[in-house]
Amino acid sequence: MKREKTVDTYIKNATHWQDELVKLRKVLTGTNMEECVKWGAPCYTHNGKNVIGLGAFKSYVGLWFFQGGLLKDPNKVLTNAQPGKTKAMRQWRFTSAKDIKITPIKAYIKEAIALADSSKEIRADRSKPVTIPPELRAALAKNKKASTAFKDLTKGKQREYADYVADAKRAETKQSRLRKILPMISRSNGLNDKYRK
Repeated sequence: MKREKTVDTYIKNATHWQDELVKLRKVLTGTNMEECVKWGAPCYTHNGKNVIGLGAFKSYVGLWFFQGGLLKDPNKVLTNAQPGKTKAMRQWRFTSAKDIKITPIKAYIKEAIALADSSKEIRADRSKPVTIPPELRAALAKNKKASTAFKDLTKGKQREYADYVADAKRAETKQSRLRKILPMISRSNGLNDKYRK
């Protein structure tokens, strides 16, 4: 998926759900959140905190609530897209235009903004050991510079790289990802450094 630089280009270049993206964007920009692009997709922040993301895929368009695990979810619409991996983030997926009901969406957004103001949050568990997939372990063994740099990265950055390789389904994709990340690791960069402020 192409990483867009602006919300306008994200919507313009979306192959599905353009009208729904416009409708959801209008609701989000009607709040006191700031609109920006992070990870190549629309993101809405409040006082510097990520609150909601917006994205379109082939089968659905959705809102991502960064601290959705703390939302009350009276309509039972929120799902964890990566159970066992994601603790805080929840998605609200819309599979047709008629699913987009403005009143409940506004209520969830209001609660999400209030959560951001309260400073309540589910924090990632940083104490878990990093599980290095065999493909990454083998690639690092062959590249001394990358291996040394990897050991000096924070556990969080090591985990991002490990998960990035492990999450690939096909062997070809794993190898492609390794080719991409080994130079980044060698430069002591984190996988997502360019998206951090």
